[in-house]
Amino acid sequence: MEHRELKDAAEGAALREEMESAREYRLPAAATIAEAKRHAAGYLAERGVDEPEDNVSLLLQHVLGRSRTELMLGAREPFPADREAAWTDAIRRKGRGEPAQYIAGEQWFYGRAFAVSSAVLIPRPETELLVEAVLQAADRLWPEAKGSARAAEHPPASGQNGAAAGTGGEAGSAAHGAARAVPPAGPIALDVGTGSGAIALTLASERPGWQVYASDLSAAALAVARANAERLGAPARGFAEGDLLAPVLPGSGSPFEGLAVDILVSNPPYIPAADLAGLQPEVRDYEPRLALDGGADGLDPYRRMAEQLRGMASLPRIVAFELGIGQSRQVAGLLEAFGWWDDIRIVTDYGGIERHVVAARTR
Repeated sequence: MEHRELKDAAEGAALREEMESAREYRLPAAATIAEAKRHAAGYLAERGVDEPEDNVSLLLQHVLGRSRTELMLGAREPFPADREAAWTDAIRRKGRGEPAQYIAGEQWFYGRAFAVSSAVLIPRPETELLVEAVLQAADRLWPEAKGSARAAEHPPASGQNGAAAGTGGEAGSAAHGAARAVPPAGPIALDVGTGSGAIALTLASERPGWQVYASDLSAAALAVARANAERLGAPARGFAEGDLLAPVLPGSGSPFEGLAVDILVSNPPYIPAADLAGLQPEVRDYEPRLALDGGADGLDPYRRMAEQLRGMASLPRIVAFELGIGQSRQVAGLLEAFGWWDDIRIVTDYGGIERHVVAARTR
């Protein structure tokens, strides 16, 4: 009896596997590009994938190496035979839940294409609002550095306060180059938990007169950020591995130790641990847990950074954080307790959610 049960179970598993295989995506014979797009979108919709058309469009651009406009113009062309295998693989992966950005290997952020992998969180549109808020706040305090290329043209021989030149690999070395006599005009900015480098490298690119540094607890994430710095030609000053603000604290032994930060920006993990299981499968099953888990109530990283701020050589004039839903008042309260920043603002995202806190010392 036991043998029969095992046999039945094995046959059942084989049947399920066969049925699943039959449901796997297959490109219709002699399909045009438009037909392949419609067919793939229908397949993904049947699999319960959100926004199937958008996902298919992104993957089609990736697989065929064409822009959206080029795909529209060539919609009636036969689907290229030499790209069928890559297309089939991409749609099957998407059907199993993998984010299209990981399949394509990139995500656009603030008008730039950033390489992404499963080592980093996929940059979100709402984080562009954080970048915009930081730029606006900083331009009021350092108007002379707005749009200035002075620091990019005349990089210092070493970072200030013990941050060694070229720290963090190829991008840091390339950014520094030979020593110059003219000091940088702009503020020193630090992006904590940089991930793909989206925030840091956007700030560095938009304000080349700033000195922009980045840190992350994940060595794998830093490798992606460094690669993006080189890919985008962004003048980042250096990268350091460490937990939140630890690299800049006295006694850290980090190349960033003692860095006098003017602008601190961070999009840390902020999802409450108990909520992780309820996230969309694309996020829960594929994006790095290290970049998502914010502890019991999601506020652990902010409390720890507030404590670490007290150990810094000096407090930044601007602190800007991205937040989870319902966290803005608590995080604003952590910063208000310092009595240092006289302008603390809450910025809402496209959905009306209080998504960012930006604190500035204007006097």
